[in-house]
Amino acid sequence: QLGRQIARPFWIDTVGRSNLVEIRIQLDDAVMRIFAQRSAAYASNSEIFIFWMLGTSSILLIVAVLFLRNQIKPILRLADAAESFGKGREAPNFRPRGAREVRRAAQAFLEMKSRIERSIEQRTAMLAGVSHDLRTILTRFKLELELIGDSPEVDGMRKDVDEMSGMLEDYLAFARGDSGEQAQPTDMALALEELRSDAERNGHAATVAFHGLPIVTVKPASFKRCLANLVSNAARHANAISITGHRDHRYLTVTVDDDGPGIPQQMREEVFKPFLRLDDARNQDEGGTGLGLAIARDIARSHGGDIMLGDSPMGGLRATARIPV
Repeated sequence: QLGRQIARPFWIDTVGRSNLVEIRIQLDDAVMRIFAQRSAAYASNSEIFIFWMLGTSSILLIVAVLFLRNQIKPILRLADAAESFGKGREAPNFRPRGAREVRRAAQAFLEMKSRIERSIEQRTAMLAGVSHDLRTILTRFKLELELIGDSPEVDGMRKDVDEMSGMLEDYLAFARGDSGEQAQPTDMALALEELRSDAERNGHAATVAFHGLPIVTVKPASFKRCLANLVSNAARHANAISITGHRDHRYLTVTVDDDGPGIPQQMREEVFKPFLRLDDARNQDEGGTGLGLAIARDIARSHGGDIMLGDSPMGGLRATARIPV
């Protein structure tokens, strides 16, 4: 700034140890010497100051972003693993990483996951044993009835045994849930088409439509049972059924509409309770166990979703199953 102001050659003595600063300015025919108190003189270079400020701030910002990213990644991995486990999927490559607190949370999640899986395995083993023993007894009943011969009484007993066998399968299915089955990519458009064919074979008018990418990762047998329960529930109380599937970037939504009598609004949550029977009970399966909708909701929730009931534009009931993809 001094050079721009005087526009002449000059020299400043800042090396001396005195309290004065000497400034020499070259004039046309002489040299002008100026003395000033050292405390009153200062140097200003705003460009360099701003450059250093911006450079230092940029370096600190980059370091902070890299540090936060490294700290956030383990938290995101833990959230993804918990979300996958909640949807019934595996997270095989998950390991505790990051800061000490994050590693503790991840380790606690793994221990919780292990306890839940162990509990499910024990329950499955127990149910397998119970199922085997009860099926053995029912098989003996059927064999003895075949040896007795045909009569109206024997036919009635056969019907009772068959009904008991169906009820046993439903009870075990409800208690077992979808444990043991692994999630895998499934063509939902094809699955809905199979449900439509089953409904038409049973004498019902059914239509199906699917919108979006049909490949969805679910537990195929369990989720098909969930939808089959909704369709069979509609088929028992209606003549026409409409099945619609829609998949976007977040959810798979399947709606089952019918033209039946429907369910009163105040009872639409009650029908999901196990063994609950209404007058003209729409939540009963053919065996009369009252587990059809309860099993369907249990399967949907094990996939991280839910089932809701509402009014159908066809005049009956609309059952909507929605799960995250």
